[in-house]
Amino acid sequence: MKLVFAGTPEPAVPTLKALIASGHEVIAVLTRPDARKGRGRKMVPSPVKEVALEHGIEVLTPSTLKAGTEDGDAIRARLAELAPDAIPVVAYGNLVPKDLLDVAQHGWVNLHFSLLPAWRGAAPVQAAINAGDDITGATTFQIEEGLDTGPLLGTTTETIQTVDTAGALLERLSHSGAQLMVATMDGLESGTLVAQPQQGEPTYAPKISTEDARVSWTQPDFAVGRHIRAHSPFPGAWTMHGEDRIKIGKVSPLHAAAQELGELPHLEPGQLHITKKAVYIGTASTPVRIDELQPVGKKMMNAADWGRGQGAKNNSEDNDIDGEVFFA
Repeated sequence: MKLVFAGTPEPAVPTLKALIASGHEVIAVLTRPDARKGRGRKMVPSPVKEVALEHGIEVLTPSTLKAGTEDGDAIRARLAELAPDAIPVVAYGNLVPKDLLDVAQHGWVNLHFSLLPAWRGAAPVQAAINAGDDITGATTFQIEEGLDTGPLLGTTTETIQTVDTAGALLERLSHSGAQLMVATMDGLESGTLVAQPQQGEPTYAPKISTEDARVSWTQPDFAVGRHIRAHSPFPGAWTMHGEDRIKIGKVSPLHAAAQELGELPHLEPGQLHITKKAVYIGTASTPVRIDELQPVGKKMMNAADWGRGQGAKNNSEDNDIDGEVFFA
């Protein structure tokens, strides 16, 4: 089939590469315009655009798909000329107006990183980890007007590991999802694939804000751990230490059999206990050990190194601080 691929960020790249390597023909790529990034604020193309250019594929970068706008009208004209059989989509980042949904024979086919109707919305991977799901996956479905409501074409499942961050899980899903998209295009071309309506009660995963990533130490240890993993690497879980905002990179749960647990004093939620070798913090249940954190203006670092610095600031000879130091 002739395909116009729509996608923008890095997780969309495996699917584009898989489609290019398949028996289908990617005749154009639809992606978001170049954006300013980094300290120099230079204009940078999307990861999808970079791959398309490497393969000599036409790139379309409208700022909007709305009819009646210069970009919107131009993209309608070009898609009509290209006459794609299907438009596979992975994290494109632009709403598709109703009048464009029928521009291709097989429509716009989205790859969503959950098992729909679970976790409809912008942050399904983060939501699955934060909720403590054991299994997630990826789904291909035909885009319609509703938010991730279209009929299903295919699914693949993925086990969520206890150490998975959102970044690590999304990386795996982007590759297994790429193969699912190729299989979906194959099935649509052969006519063996029939879309099925979604079944079950939907759950939702809205876009995550920086404020959403703030750690609540009044949650039990397992919930704190899930929250931190769900928001890593972006936007990054964080907490306040005095007037400083500190990112929390990784924590390790403790349990009743842990030898180190018996050495800890009682810690209230958010209360720190810093030794020469580790940094602990209280939760609503068992304390957790902070392994990595990022102070303001610095890179992610070993929490024990940060803790030793805090001991020096407080003139602690044994470098053991507790009772007065809190994260909030």
